[in-house]
Amino acid sequence: MSNLSPEADRQPPPTHVAIIMDGNGRWAKARGLPRVAGHQRGVDALRGVVEAGQEMEIDFLTLYAFSSENWKRPPTEVDDLMGLLRLYLRREMRELHRNGVRIRFIGEWQELAPDIVKLIEDAERTTAENKGLTLIIAVNYGSHREIVEASRRIAAAVAQGAMNLADIDEANFARHLHTDGIPDPDLVIRTSGEQRLSNFLLWQAGYAELVFMDVLWPDFTKKSLEQAVEEFHRRERRYGASTS
Repeated sequence: MSNLSPEADRQPPPTHVAIIMDGNGRWAKARGLPRVAGHQRGVDALRGVVEAGQEMEIDFLTLYAFSSENWKRPPTEVDDLMGLLRLYLRREMRELHRNGVRIRFIGEWQELAPDIVKLIEDAERTTAENKGLTLIIAVNYGSHREIVEASRRIAAAVAQGAMNLADIDEANFARHLHTDGIPDPDLVIRTSGEQRLSNFLLWQAGYAELVFMDVLWPDFTKKSLEQAVEEFHRRERRYGASTS
């Protein structure tokens, strides 16, 4: 039996939910703790949301873990975040694999430290054939750069004669993005009360429903996810069409 509230239980969940996990630093500051404590609690929230996504039968869950702009943070904080990524992959991989989760990373993750790159490659390879929830982790990701790089690849293909100008359409362009093969998100959630996308899935979220929640990421729970899905179901999705 589903644990969703009656309102959410009436309709199937969105196929793809994407989350901007924001508020770790503010959570820690409010408690007089170092920022790394907020990030550590954020990893606990991540674990809970992945479990909730599986229970709710969401097919794709994308989490914005580290943006290309996050390199501007103090080096000690960046080191802490990279350390938590290592720890997450080492500790959670076996359980995720056992639960049938398929893991995929988007972003310029090949530019990370070699040991992290290997952990990512191992995670993707080990879970590639799993049929459950697809967990997409955006690391060293920025949508502007993604779009520019896709444009460059298409321009190079045209210059080399491998593609004609007439072949360039929205579907073809999307195949050159990091998210090739992944459906566009139906719902984008941002925690902490901020109301912006922060260079996250700008192309893919063109028709997504945006839900901004005041809860800080370390306090985000399954109930928070259910509330966002309930709000999603209250929206009228028209994709640019008129209601009349």
